[in-house]
Amino acid sequence: MRLNRAVVLTIALAFAAYALTVRATPNLQSLTPAQSAAIQSAVKAFAQSVARDVTHDGPLAWHKHLEDSPAFFMAVNGGMAFPDSAAAKAGVDAFAPTIQHIELKWGDDLRVDPLTPNLAVVAASYHELQVPKSGAPHNEDGYFTGTAELRDGRWQFRNAHWSEPLPAPPAK
Repeated sequence: MRLNRAVVLTIALAFAAYALTVRATPNLQSLTPAQSAAIQSAVKAFAQSVARDVTHDGPLAWHKHLEDSPAFFMAVNGGMAFPDSAAAKAGVDAFAPTIQHIELKWGDDLRVDPLTPNLAVVAASYHELQVPKSGAPHNEDGYFTGTAELRDGRWQFRNAHWSEPLPAPPAK
């Protein structure tokens, strides 16, 4: 009888541990290596098209690459720049007329982390040259992270965060 109780207790504990693990684990679809590689390739191509379009067409090119939904947001240097796509559209529309030329280049460290068949994290260093219609050109180097989402057959950024290195502390 004692052996049966030990077996039943062991099975019950194993089942409880399994149930807790299943409940605590997000319901993400597993990707095969081939699916992961295909998503990485597609999202890297998307990121390169963003840089090419922004450089060629100017800031208004962002409209086709930022998801048009309430879920979209953009942060810059740890602060909320645009809480949703409507704010991002208005911000891009206001910024575009002030720019004569812009160049966006991703670093060679561009990386993609596929999460599901429709979501991937994008991360890369970047260099951006902004030439305003009046004033001096501005160079910016920093790091970008964002979530790309495949919707309606094309990748777009669902969210984005741009950050620049902190300035060096003053010499003592």
